[in-house]
Amino acid sequence: MKAVAVALALLAAGLAAPAAAQVAPAAVEAQAYQGLHRAAWRGDLPQLKALIAGGADLEARDAMGRTPLHVATYARQREAIGVLARAGARLDAFENDRYDAVTIAAVADDVPTLALLLSLGANPGQTTSRYDGTALIAAAHLGHDEVVRRLIAAGAPLDHVNNLHWTALIEAIVLGDGGPRHQRTLIALVDAGTNLQLADRQGHTPLQLATARGYTAMVEKLRAAGAR
Repeated sequence: MKAVAVALALLAAGLAAPAAAQVAPAAVEAQAYQGLHRAAWRGDLPQLKALIAGGADLEARDAMGRTPLHVATYARQREAIGVLARAGARLDAFENDRYDAVTIAAVADDVPTLALLLSLGANPGQTTSRYDGTALIAAAHLGHDEVVRRLIAAGAPLDHVNNLHWTALIEAIVLGDGGPRHQRTLIALVDAGTNLQLADRQGHTPLQLATARGYTAMVEKLRAAGAR
């Protein structure tokens, strides 16, 4: 049902529904991994350290452009992430679909891995994906409220507008279900000072969008914060 709602929202905006966004390594890919990718996916720290000491390429890519650090992020191998980062692996690298590790963790609702990446110095505000979005927009879309709070605290840009002409606040409304997690996401964004008047491509404000969808709790919060 959520996929249908997303497709309808995109069609209403005059846009095609997106293809699958992030692509985690499939089982057959993971089984074929060698070197750093294999060690990162499995969290094999002794092998990872030995390969790094032997001069293995920290930025080696698989067929989808994933580095060992991307692979470790997908696999939630946090110790491997730490080893790779301390060895000099790029935390801001993009894979083929322009996702970085922060956005991968944000979409996965993986708060511990996100927290680790941010503590290691990863940038919470990179422009990512084919939609020119951010990790914050992706998390808001999905209602990953704790991820949203962590990204806000780390300084993620609140009012970035993607190429669909949507902000994190708008995505929490138009691609959300109006339920508790999307409500908490909206509250976090509003309380952080996001711009309440930035409108979509058709000129609809967040308040108008929430009202049209019958999201009463969101409407009340927006009105109380001065939205029009």
